[in-house]
Amino acid sequence: MREETDRVHAAASRKAVFRLMPILCLVYFMAFVDRTNVGLAKTSLDADVGISAAAYGTGAGIFFLSYAALEVPSNLVMHRVGPRRWITRIAVTWGALCACMMFVQGELSFYVVRFLLGAAEAGLYPALMYIVTIWFSQRQRVTMVGTIYLAVCAGLALGGPLGGGLMELHGAAGLFGWQWMFLIEGVITILVGGAVWRWMPDRPSDAPWLTAREAAVLDERAVVRTAPAHATLKGNAKVAFGRPFILALSVIYFANQINSVSIQYNFPSIVESLGVEGSFTIGLVSGSVGIGAFVGVLVIPWLHRRAAGELHVLTGVTVATAVVAGSYTLADGAVARILLIDVAMMLLIGVLPLYWSVAMARMSGLMAAAGLAFINTVGLLGGFAGPYLYGFAEGRGSEAGGNAVLVAGAVLGVLLLPLLRRTVRDEDHRSALGTHTEPGVRMERRQ
Repeated sequence: MREETDRVHAAASRKAVFRLMPILCLVYFMAFVDRTNVGLAKTSLDADVGISAAAYGTGAGIFFLSYAALEVPSNLVMHRVGPRRWITRIAVTWGALCACMMFVQGELSFYVVRFLLGAAEAGLYPALMYIVTIWFSQRQRVTMVGTIYLAVCAGLALGGPLGGGLMELHGAAGLFGWQWMFLIEGVITILVGGAVWRWMPDRPSDAPWLTAREAAVLDERAVVRTAPAHATLKGNAKVAFGRPFILALSVIYFANQINSVSIQYNFPSIVESLGVEGSFTIGLVSGSVGIGAFVGVLVIPWLHRRAAGELHVLTGVTVATAVVAGSYTLADGAVARILLIDVAMMLLIGVLPLYWSVAMARMSGLMAAAGLAFINTVGLLGGFAGPYLYGFAEGRGSEAGGNAVLVAGAVLGVLLLPLLRRTVRDEDHRSALGTHTEPGVRMERRQ
């Protein structure tokens, strides 16, 4: 009986991978194309409408403030109305606001559109992670999250050349190249929202391409039975947001995002400062970080599957990131600096599936929707702090200050690792004893 169920589950999982994952990857690909190409527009925004390096850093970071503020409410609405409706709404409004970037005329309008864009996109990433928790078993989740991160790699690698090519339309119909870039990207994102509405079911039972037996097995295997399974946040906020391992994981993710987002938004200008010329060429070289991230997403989860657990690999990768960040500050020469940033992104992006695997193994249902959004919210604050501090240092003409931002984020992650290890061990001990929640609260078994 068990072998038959395993066969049904394997067949249903294959269907879910081929039908569902391309849509999720397409949505997230467009998110990273947008983030990559804002970096490409940095120099042109300064020349054409007077947005300085410091103002650019502030505007890039403001996106993450509104994103963070609405992350948890957005994911709670998603849990109520269903991922299909909510992700469609996110894609359509975010695409429309991306197109509105073409109307930016100065610092204030840049801040306003970036703030609204963050509000529109809020909840996208934790919604994608939540979908993984309701479709796939814990054993499959690192691989599925890694697959979604392949879209990040593609966005970083292809977004630069694509955006650089669109910026070559400079002067067509009287528009700047960056205006064409934002307009076309926004229209494409709206079309992607239509694809989500058309082809993405909310849960296995809604999928017309699954049999009733396959849907039931996917539902059963997705359950994490040692995780708290509350039906409401009222009286349970500590379980959703305040468990020590959630707080520790959130702050380490914050440190990761300081570096990752700083690189995403500033790498094109770094490449240009190293003597590379031409929008397309700058975009092409900037896309090398996507290749580094692609290697990381393939290699680091592979190491996890062959190691004694996520925390061992996570520790090694975080320490390596700090070493690479320190090496970057000492490197001479354009090639060495570009290669070190590529290696840093390999580590920073490649380790992310492990962060989410640690979280997903200890969350379920509404607590997963809320908890995953909370972790991402704290990470988004790092996404604000990194570009803001980097832009502040750059505006003062301090390259060393920008480098210090990268080193500080990496060192912070290393210092917090012992706390994460201890809190995860304590969390698992409480789960084993069944003392996680108040008496009578149902627990779900981790698979």
